[in-house]
Amino acid sequence: MRRRTLLAAAVAGGLATAGTTPSYAAGRRVLHVRPGDSVQAAVDAVSGPGWTIVVHPGTYREVVNVPADKTGLTLRGATRDPRAAVLVYGNANGTPKPDGSGTYGTAGSATFTSAAPGLTVRDLTLANDWLRADHPDITGTQAVAAYLTGDRSHFENVRLLAHQDTLFVDTSALDAFDRMYFRHCHIEGDVDFVFGRATAVFESCHFRTLRREVSFTPKGMVFAPSTARANPHGLLAVRCRITSTAEDGAYKLARPWVPSYEPTAWPSLVVRDTWIGPGIDAAAPYTNMRDAHPWQTMRFREYGNTGPGAKVTTPENRPQLTATEAPAHTRETYLGEWRPYT
Repeated sequence: MRRRTLLAAAVAGGLATAGTTPSYAAGRRVLHVRPGDSVQAAVDAVSGPGWTIVVHPGTYREVVNVPADKTGLTLRGATRDPRAAVLVYGNANGTPKPDGSGTYGTAGSATFTSAAPGLTVRDLTLANDWLRADHPDITGTQAVAAYLTGDRSHFENVRLLAHQDTLFVDTSALDAFDRMYFRHCHIEGDVDFVFGRATAVFESCHFRTLRREVSFTPKGMVFAPSTARANPHGLLAVRCRITSTAEDGAYKLARPWVPSYEPTAWPSLVVRDTWIGPGIDAAAPYTNMRDAHPWQTMRFREYGNTGPGAKVTTPENRPQLTATEAPAHTRETYLGEWRPYT
């Protein structure tokens, strides 16, 4: 099923066009956004910390940017079903900007962008429905659903849908260790679809790799961390599921990303206590992005994983944490004094 068909089928509400002013809840720091309203207009309308924006069922086709001064903002769906309220757009890295100033780039392609510390997002779908097949002339095919910076970003019961580079967990500066926490989220894509420099914990999340009509393998990778060398904590997936709509063994678990603007990066990924389905190549679950930065020199570890994609057939290809090392890789150690899970 094509992405736009999938989104249309999942939402009972109508298509919202951006530009209409949302409504205030009398006497409270709450704004309600309904079909016909603009989510961005609601973000622009809040002033000061601690506001809540409630998004009612519908599909909102717009780009939303939450700036750093919207501290402590909560953006949530009006129901507990994240399929009911969908924020979606369709830009890619190589999409030309309307003003002729160039293309959007990877981060600029995001449907949802936030730099706000203390952001909470719940019960929503964030999607980028740009498709390679519709744009054979564009070579920059990264199309981000959410680009996040800002410490203490918390996502709960959120669906993040795209193909390449779905979720970009970044930091506000090269020397910042911004923390992010995702729980009960559904994240899907094909190439490097969870990537970036942040300290990000994924607890009880579902990662799904998509069928991709290409002749080569691997057809994609789930994770591509770019952790700063000074940061002891990168990406952590704990008690998650990794499934696939593609054929068995078509995907790698991860590859390291060492950006040209940060050549000292030392990518870190720990996947533990997670069920890994047959879509992941169990014999060789890691690969290189560039041969100058081999995955074997990175901080890639597993612990206590189960499922056909977790089977250790070639031990040197699946480095494991020891029982002594495992306690250092928990949500508590990664997030410190911030406890969004309590």
